[in-house]
Amino acid sequence: MNAKPLQAVTGAFGYSGRYMAERLLAQGSEVITLTNSLTRQNPFGDRVRAFPLAFDEPSRLRAALAGVEVLYNTYWVRFNHPGFTHDQAVRNTEILFDAARQAGVRRVVHVSITNPREDSPLEYFAGKARLERALRESRLSYCILRPTVLFGREDILINNIAWALRRFPLFGVFGQGEYRLQPIYVDDLAELAVAQGQLRENAVVNAIGPETFAYRDLVRAVGEAIGRSRPLLSVSPELGYRLSRLIGWFVRDVFVTREEIRGLMDGLLCVDTPPTGRTALTGWMRSHASLLGRRYASELARRRDRQKPYGSG
Repeated sequence: MNAKPLQAVTGAFGYSGRYMAERLLAQGSEVITLTNSLTRQNPFGDRVRAFPLAFDEPSRLRAALAGVEVLYNTYWVRFNHPGFTHDQAVRNTEILFDAARQAGVRRVVHVSITNPREDSPLEYFAGKARLERALRESRLSYCILRPTVLFGREDILINNIAWALRRFPLFGVFGQGEYRLQPIYVDDLAELAVAQGQLRENAVVNAIGPETFAYRDLVRAVGEAIGRSRPLLSVSPELGYRLSRLIGWFVRDVFVTREEIRGLMDGLLCVDTPPTGRTALTGWMRSHASLLGRRYASELARRRDRQKPYGSG
C-alpha cells in the first residue's frame, strides 16, 4: 500500500497539467502522468512517472490508473486538424473515464470550458458538453472546472497578442471588440483543481479570474504592459480570419480559427459568477513584460516536437 496518496494528471509535461502536478507534489502526493509526450523532457525527474495515453489499449490505461485516488484530466485539442479532431478527443476522453471507473479511481477533476452546450454549433463547446454529460453518467465522483482563457508563462493567446503588438503597427479587433473575457492564471486553476480533488461531493465550478475585460480593452492592457500600445482597427470577423490565416502561414501555425472568433464574439468566455482565481492578469503582465510576446507560441510546433520542454519556443 502506498504511504502517499497516488494521483494521476494527464499532460503533466504540458501546460495546466504541469501546474497541477507541481501542487500535488508540494502537498506530499505521489504523482503519475498519462501523456502523449513520453519523449518530452520530464520537468519533474523521477518524481513523476509517465505512462502513455493508450486510448487504443484501454487495458493499459486501466493498469496505469490502478491505485489512483484522483484523476486530474486536462486532455483536449484546441481545434480540428488532419492529425487530431474534437470528435476524436471526445471519444478518447470517454475511454479514459471508463478506464478510470474500472480501475477504481475515487474522483475525477475534469477541465471543461465556460458555457458548454451539446447543441452548440461550435464543436469545441459541444464536445466539452458531451464530456460533462459522460462524466456525470459515469457514476464517478467528479468536479467539472469551467475555465475561460488561461494565462501563464507557457500561454498561447495572451502571449501571441503581445507578439503581434510588438511586430505590427496596428492591431485588428473582430467587430467592435466589446465581448468579454475573464482570464484565469494557470496556477490559480491548478490550486482550485487540487482543492476540489480532496472533496467528495459532485461539483461544477466556473474557473474565472478577478478581472473582466472587453476584448479591445484586453488588447490595450497587453500593449500598455509591454510598452507597445497600438491603434485598434475594427475589422469584420471574416477579414480578421483571413488576415490571421496569412499570419499563420508565415509562422506555420493556426493563429486563430473561425470557431474561436465566433465563440469569443458570442460571449462564451464570460459568465456571471464570482471569481475563483486571485491573480490579476494586469499585475502578472507587468511582472512578465520583458518576456511576454518576445517569441511566437505555436500550438502546432508543440504538437510536432514532443521532445523540447513545453513552451520553450
